[in-house]
Amino acid sequence: MRSLEEEKRKFHQLIYPWVVPSVIFASLSLLAAWFGHHQSQGLPEVNVVWYSVLPPLFAIVVAISTRRLFISFGCSILLGLILSSFLTAEQAKLGSWTQAFVNQSAQIIDNTIGTSLSGQSVSLFNGQVIIFVILILSMISVLMVAGGLQGIVQSISRLVSGRRSAQLVTVLSGLVVFIDDYANTMIVGSTMRPLTDHQKISREKLAFLVDATTAPIAGVAFISTWIGFELWLFSSVSETLGIDRDSYTMFLDALPFRFYCFIMIIFVLINAITGRDFGPMRKAEERAVISGQLFAEDAVLMTSQDLSNLNHQATTHISSLSAIIPLFSLFITIFIAFWIFSGSQNSIWSLNAWQIAISEVSAQEKNLTVLAIASGVGLITAVFCAIAIARLDIGQITQALLYGLKSGLLPTAILLLAWMLKSVCDTLQTSEFLSQMIGGNVSPKWFPAIVFLLAALTSFTTGTSWGTMMLLIPIVVPISFSLEGGKYSLTTMICLGAVLDGSIFGDHCSPISDTTIMSSISSACDHLHHVRTQLPYSLVVALVALIVGYLPASLGLSPVISFVLAAILLFIVFRLIGSVPKTNHL
Repeated sequence: MRSLEEEKRKFHQLIYPWVVPSVIFASLSLLAAWFGHHQSQGLPEVNVVWYSVLPPLFAIVVAISTRRLFISFGCSILLGLILSSFLTAEQAKLGSWTQAFVNQSAQIIDNTIGTSLSGQSVSLFNGQVIIFVILILSMISVLMVAGGLQGIVQSISRLVSGRRSAQLVTVLSGLVVFIDDYANTMIVGSTMRPLTDHQKISREKLAFLVDATTAPIAGVAFISTWIGFELWLFSSVSETLGIDRDSYTMFLDALPFRFYCFIMIIFVLINAITGRDFGPMRKAEERAVISGQLFAEDAVLMTSQDLSNLNHQATTHISSLSAIIPLFSLFITIFIAFWIFSGSQNSIWSLNAWQIAISEVSAQEKNLTVLAIASGVGLITAVFCAIAIARLDIGQITQALLYGLKSGLLPTAILLLAWMLKSVCDTLQTSEFLSQMIGGNVSPKWFPAIVFLLAALTSFTTGTSWGTMMLLIPIVVPISFSLEGGKYSLTTMICLGAVLDGSIFGDHCSPISDTTIMSSISSACDHLHHVRTQLPYSLVVALVALIVGYLPASLGLSPVISFVLAAILLFIVFRLIGSVPKTNHL
């Protein structure tokens, strides 16, 4: 009898995780098929196909069900290659399909790692991201061995009296590093991890605090790589429609309607100050507080465990300067490189000149070049400080560098697979199919909310916020413009914010997003555990943004009132369903 019950339990454990994701996958696939059939009847010239959404959906379902990223990415990429081969093959013969499959496979590899000039632009970006990640991880490992991070933690610890204050310091650090989301993620996560580990804050919570203060703050900051990209998008659509507004004015017009970003910042501040959590995050926090287990037993950390446990030598001269000087040099290099690459001849003390400079660099797609150069300078400075201040020898530094390189192998592989899946989606025109769900026959009062949800869906399935923005801004703005009778007015302003924030929301929820992956890397957290614990928080913020933000704003409600209502509503949510870990004492 006991063996029968045991077999039933094992069967349920094997089958149950697949049930809900499979039902969702089947439902969305049928919905996409119905929509594709409906569109093909009304628009016979449309050349996008409904099954273009299957590879990313399949990746998400398999990732959730198996908790194996390599399997989910590999299977979804293979599925995408098969579908794209059928799409591109001119004949139904096996030989034709085989040739198409080979060609598509070569094209995907080319787009990802750049084996020829055709994929040079994309592969250059990917290569710079990998260089940046590896150099930053190497720099962090040197800072850890040199005792620099330990020195910073000791200094900050004077301001930290418990778990809540440690979380608040982490959030504030994320708000300060606003220049770029990649830099924010890698620096804040790696720097604050020793402090949060000491306070028994789970790695899942650290990953959320890091992820919640990356794109939301970089996306609305007056000077950042994001604003340069956003200004470039606004400038293009403004010129196309003949809107009498410059790109920066359009950015300011949309800023009050960036509900998701600002409400996420409010959410994470309330979360850190109250120390309350709910859902899977509360379970993770209780595990860390009660047992001291910072990550689950089945966790697959996104960096080498050797790096997570790396510490300074007993003979090391511990000083915060060993970390402060390299980090300072990294930030200074970022600003200097932005100024040099922009070729600006304006005053370096002018805020407007900096905004123009960053916009120019973004337009030239040299953001990652700047970060790669800065991370290299930071690493070199870290090595010099390790020798001069921490008094390390060459052997110790070499060992630290090897640890950094080793820790970068897993995240590099994951990023490459994510980019390959994105390339498959580009070939199948997944984003274009999703964008066809936008219809012109919709009320201006509902349109911003629909745009927010569509941007979120597109970003979630493709794993790219910037790609979603590039796709939807040229589509959404003309529609909102026409809904208002060819005038640049409230609906267009709200829709600008809805596209940008919907893209960030979907990116936050997506397990195939590179920024979400990098948050797991810097926090040394299991990636799927990070996604699972962060998802309820992102959904709550998005729901609040819709209820008190996009819908009321379309009716003329002041954004100030919306943010006040959002803060009150979030506080009530934490009071009603959130709780502080029982053994937590501030």
